[in-house]
Amino acid sequence: MLGCNEYIGRYDGLPDKADKIKWESTLNKPVIISEFGAGALYGLHGDGLTRWSEEYQERVYKHTLDMIDSVPFIQGVTPWILKDFRSPRRHLPRIQDFWNRKGLISDRGDKKKAFYILSKY
Repeated sequence: MLGCNEYIGRYDGLPDKADKIKWESTLNKPVIISEFGAGALYGLHGDGLTRWSEEYQERVYKHTLDMIDSVPFIQGVTPWILKDFRSPRRHLPRIQDFWNRKGLISDRGDKKKAFYILSKY
């Protein structure tokens, strides 16, 4: 089995870039997506292209899960991360404030929009 972190839409392009990615493998082994996702500040709303909004995170999840479904050798996924956590290296004012915001649940226990996308999946 192989593990692969995948952050299309977060660190590489916009979320719809996942629609164009073609996966290939000659290793004949199952792949697990060991990390994927994007950051969102709970309660911050915008259109699907507003970084750090719940809608942007939701859009990353939708495109990523569609891509994963199109790749037969991807046999499992795990998002990064379930819940926002403190991180001294995350210092973007008013957004991160020393928190990793890639969680599906806020640091106060509120479920972000992407939580429901993954839950339905």
